[in-house]
Amino acid sequence: MENSSVHNLTQAQNELYGWIKDYMKKFQHSPSIRQMMQGMGLKSPAPIQSRLKHLQEKGYISWQEGKARTMQIVDDIIEGVPIMGSVAAGGLIETFSDVQENLDISDVLKKKNVFALTVNGDSMIDACIADGDMVLMEPITDSYCLRNGTIVSAMVPGLGTTLKYFFKRCGKIYLEAANPAYEPIELDLDQVSFQGKLLAVWRKV
Repeated sequence: MENSSVHNLTQAQNELYGWIKDYMKKFQHSPSIRQMMQGMGLKSPAPIQSRLKHLQEKGYISWQEGKARTMQIVDDIIEGVPIMGSVAAGGLIETFSDVQENLDISDVLKKKNVFALTVNGDSMIDACIADGDMVLMEPITDSYCLRNGTIVSAMVPGLGTTLKYFFKRCGKIYLEAANPAYEPIELDLDQVSFQGKLLAVWRKV
C-alpha cells in the first residue's frame, strides 16, 4: 500500500481516500457522510457509501456501514520496529540495552487484499481481542481448507458478521467465542460465508 500513488483504487476512490486522510489528520476524527458528500461535491450519499465499501474491501479503511464516525485509516505500514529485548510479565528481568533486531510487519500488510475490521463487543476477549481493537484479515478463498481453531470473520444471514473461532464437526459449522458468557453458534454449511481469517490485531493505547 502506498501513500502517494494508490494503484488499485479508481480515481474517485483515491480522491475520497485522500480527502478522508487530510480531514482526519486535521480534525483527529472521521468525517460524516454528509461532510464527505460536500467534500466530493455530491448530492447523494450512495456514491460515497459505494466508495467506502470498496476502500474497506481493498484494505484502506476500517468502516462499519451506517456508522461513519467509526472509520479508521489503515495507512501507515510499519517497517523496522526495533525489538529492544524482553519485558517481564511475571518476575523482574534485566532491562533492554541494545537493539537486537527489527520487527518487520510489512509482509503481513502486503498480503493480497488484506482488509481491516473494527471489533465490537467482548466475545473474543480471552483471545486478547477486545472491544475497539482493529483486526487485520486475510480473505478466505477456499473455506474447505480452513483449520479448526482458526479465528474467522463469518457472515451469518440474519445475524450479521461475527468474529469467532471456526470449528467443523460432523458436517456442522460451529462458531465459538473466546468468552464463556457466549454460547457457540451452530450452523449448517450453507448458512454461513467466510470473509477472512485473522492475521493480526491492532490496538491503539
